[in-house]
Amino acid sequence: MAQLALGLASLGRPAYINLGREDALPAVRDVESMRAQCHLVLDEAYSLGIRWVDAARSYGLSEDFLSSWLPGHDDVTVSSKWGYAYTADWRADAEVHEVKEHSLARFTRQWQETSALLPRVALYQVHSLTADSPLFGDRALQEAMAGIGVPLGFSTSGPRQADTIRKALDLGLFSSVQSTWNLLETSAGEALREAHEAGLRVIVKEGVANGRLVVDPPQAVAAQAEELGVGPDAVALAAVVAQPWADVVLSGAASPAQLRSNVDALRIAVDLPDLAEPAEEYWKIRSGLAWN
Repeated sequence: MAQLALGLASLGRPAYINLGREDALPAVRDVESMRAQCHLVLDEAYSLGIRWVDAARSYGLSEDFLSSWLPGHDDVTVSSKWGYAYTADWRADAEVHEVKEHSLARFTRQWQETSALLPRVALYQVHSLTADSPLFGDRALQEAMAGIGVPLGFSTSGPRQADTIRKALDLGLFSSVQSTWNLLETSAGEALREAHEAGLRVIVKEGVANGRLVVDPPQAVAAQAEELGVGPDAVALAAVVAQPWADVVLSGAASPAQLRSNVDALRIAVDLPDLAEPAEEYWKIRSGLAWN
């Protein structure tokens, strides 16, 4: 059975695209308020038995917040990502929140930043790798990544996730893949099965479709939630946990209450029809979600 992990995308910065996040966070989202909120959710995760936390350089101050919480939690696995730089300067109304660059210079700088804050990173991932990334042809970058002595992974986004996964498998560089898979976006499923069978750890992100499956669940999800006495988030995540190739499933909870609701996914079994949207349509909707 897949283990649940906590992702810090919603907790390391004042704005993100997750729906249903607004009321879960402090009314004032200054740095110290968000640090306190992040620590509250980390404490709740630890009390619930969650022992994996996933961060990224672009998640605002997520690595810093995690670093100040980690002492005394030596049994927690930490993963992070490089490739995007956070550019919003803690402004929720920033025009651009993050900028991607898969270059040797970006990797070198961000690995130094990550390792200074998180000296025991167990997995370092390329953030949002795509099939056209310059990484695939950059031998110097690949060698630098292999030289840090930390297991490497990659995350994927977009309607061609499956192509990216298969292309990355051919590099022989990675031990882990983190991809979007949920009831509305299932296009990477077969490629993730192939990655799992090839020995890669499969981490699933965006299991509630950035909140779409929670704030406006399909009728079948809402009915199943009512029948089982859980939230639609638990139903959505239970569908992910049930995939035989899924090793780790990320919760993007922004509050202890959201996390407790997510964890209900581990105690239920769901039976749902095919709810998947065409991948192009799904990613078009996702790209239009507002930062809030």
